Amino acid sequence: MKEFLKILPQKAQSKKRDFKLLAAKVKKLKPRQADEIFLKLHTETFEQINCLDCANCCRGLGPRLFKKDIERLSAHLKMKSSVFTDTYLRIDEDGDFVFQSMPCPFLMKDNYCMVYSSRPKACREYPHTDQKNIRSILSTCVKNTETCPAVYYIFEKLSKILS
Repeated sequence: MKEFLKILPQKAQSKKRDFKLLAAKVKKLKPRQADEIFLKLHTETFEQINCLDCANCCRGLGPRLFKKDIERLSAHLKMKSSVFTDTYLRIDEDGDFVFQSMPCPFLMKDNYCMVYSSRPKACREYPHTDQKNIRSILSTCVKNTETCPAVYYIFEKLSKILS
């Protein structure tokens, strides 16, 4: 897995055009059909991939944190929300709360999350390939092929189904 993670961004970039064309085909499907295909591929893929072998998302993608996320994390860490915000967060160029630095401050050396039960909504939903109305987030899914090997494999499998 480690070797694949090193080349994943380049592999995904080289297939970006193909993956965008696949996304366009998915957009032409009925919403329910698209959701069923992605859910099936998501389920199959995550039976073979263990996120703890990777944690690439935790190393490089900073989630947007909402007020509820901040409250939940603050309570988990037994901190006031204002102290949590001052300690761990910054406001990005879009005006959203994000972590001050990456990798995630709660990622441990063994790839476990120190705050897993209280993790932000964006982390709970990542990589989004099992979401309903998948057609509305296909551009995000294509982008996620550069970070998440599971999403890359889902698009590889998708190409066999839709070709």
